[in-house]
Amino acid sequence: MKLAGMTWDHARAYDCLLAASERFTAERGIELSWKKRSLQAFADEPIEQIARAYDLVILDHPHVGQISASGCLLPLPDFPDPSNSSLGGSVESYIWNGSTWSYPIDAACQMAVGRADLGGAFPTHWEDVLGADADRYNIVTPLLPVDAFDLMLTHLASRGEEALPISAEAFCSDENGILSLKVLKALFKMGPAEQAGWNPIKVLEILSTTDDFTASPALFGYINYARPGFRPHQLTYRDLPTFKGSTVRRAILGGAGIGVSTFCEHPEDAIAFAQWVTSEAIQSTTYIENEGQPAHLGTWNRLRHAPRFTGFLDGAYNTITTAWTRPRDEWFLHFVDDVCEIFPDFFLKDRAEEDMLRDINNLYLKHTRPGGQS
Repeated sequence: MKLAGMTWDHARAYDCLLAASERFTAERGIELSWKKRSLQAFADEPIEQIARAYDLVILDHPHVGQISASGCLLPLPDFPDPSNSSLGGSVESYIWNGSTWSYPIDAACQMAVGRADLGGAFPTHWEDVLGADADRYNIVTPLLPVDAFDLMLTHLASRGEEALPISAEAFCSDENGILSLKVLKALFKMGPAEQAGWNPIKVLEILSTTDDFTASPALFGYINYARPGFRPHQLTYRDLPTFKGSTVRRAILGGAGIGVSTFCEHPEDAIAFAQWVTSEAIQSTTYIENEGQPAHLGTWNRLRHAPRFTGFLDGAYNTITTAWTRPRDEWFLHFVDDVCEIFPDFFLKDRAEEDMLRDINNLYLKHTRPGGQS
C-alpha cells in the first residue's frame, strides 16, 4: 500500500519528509512518496485541487476557512495535549468551526536574523528606522508583497490590534496602519529597490553567502541557515524590534500543517502518519536531523540549547512562543491577494501612506460587504 503527498520546495519541507517516510515505511510497511511545489504555490494554490490528487497535503493555516467550507480535507482527531505540545498558537491555528483540519508539522514566525561575525547597529524600536540615514543600519528586508503585508500585520498586532479586522468599517486603525506603512517605507528606502520582489529565502541566501548586509529586522525564519555548515556564513536569530514604550512582540505565525485528503482511499493510514510525524519523538529526531523545522513545543524545549540548533531554537524562542494567528476567514486569502497587487506601487512609486491605507480598507470592504467599495 502506498500514500502520496504534496509539500513545498525547500529542504526544510522536503528532506525531512523523505527521511521520516523512509523510517515510517521501515516501521509500519506503508510506503510514501512526496512531490513539491513552489513556496508561492504553497501560499496561493487552492487546497481542494491538491487534495484530489494527493493523500497528504502540507498546507498553510490561513487556508483552513476555505478547507472547512469545501470539505476537501478530513477532520482529524484532536491533537494531543496542546498545552504542552503547541508552540505558540500552532495547534489552534488549524482548528476552524470546531474541527482540526491539520496537525502542525513545522512552525515559523517573523523574527530578526543577523550575522554575529559582522556586528553592526540594529534597531531596538521600529521607530528607529524613521528618518534614519540610509547607512545607519546595514539591514535588508524581504518586501515581496505578501511578506510586506505580513510585516504590517505583525506591526498591527504588536500595537494591540490582534483582533483583525477591527470593525465592519475598517481593517485596522488609521493610527497604527499609517505608522506601520511609514516603517515599511523606511525599511524599503534603506535597502535596494529589488527588496520589493524578495522573499525570506532570497534575503537569507544573501545574508549567508555575502557580506553585503549585517541583518534583517523581520522575516520568516528558516532553521537551516542557523546550522553550522549549511551556507558559508552561519546566521543567528533574535527577537524582533518593539515599538517605543512597549515590550510586546506579536509576530505573525507561519509554518505548515499536514492534512489528510477527503479523497484518500486509506485514511486511517494517512492519519497514522500525520500523528506519527508530528509527535515529539519524531520531531526531535528524524525530522529535525534532516533539515526539518519542528512545530512541537517539546522538541524546542528539549533541543533549545543544543549547539547545532541553538541559533534558531533559542534565538527565536521568545518571539515564536508569543506569535499570533492571522485571520483565517474564507474571505481573507482573496483580500490578501488584492492587497498584494497594490503593494509594489506603494514602494516603487512612493505612494502616500494615507492613500495606501485607504485602498487597503476599501479592499477589505469589497471582500466582506455585499456590494462593498473597491
